[in-house]
Amino acid sequence: MAETAIELGDEGHVGVLGLRLVAQGEDWAELVFDYDPRLAMSVGSGIIASGPIISLIDTASGAAIIARNKKFRPMATLDLRIDYMRTAVPGRSLTARATCYRITRNVAFVRCEAHDGDPDDPVACAMASFFFTAD
Repeated sequence: MAETAIELGDEGHVGVLGLRLVAQGEDWAELVFDYDPRLAMSVGSGIIASGPIISLIDTASGAAIIARNKKFRPMATLDLRIDYMRTAVPGRSLTARATCYRITRNVAFVRCEAHDGDPDDPVACAMASFFFTAD
């Protein structure tokens, strides 16, 4: 089956964060957003708050499901567990690569890692499941 090009659009969190798809494969997708000091926990630290990282991981996970499914199906995040390994370095872009490793009739399962430049030194690792809300 041919690879489906994933369209993110520019509404909601995707637009506010400036999320963009940088690569995709048969069952994975990689998204990135550039550093923005408005997303920091505090002006002084410059460290990105957890909310934008959660949105990045959640959106990358959904994109990986679309890549594996070869089409969009409406879905909702059923469970999202994120383990933070370290803080992201202020000033660096954040990248998340998600892989959809299993799809059942109603649920898809995804692994995801987010990093700020070195995939071998992740900022966060996640496991997620998504429920298909329609066919």
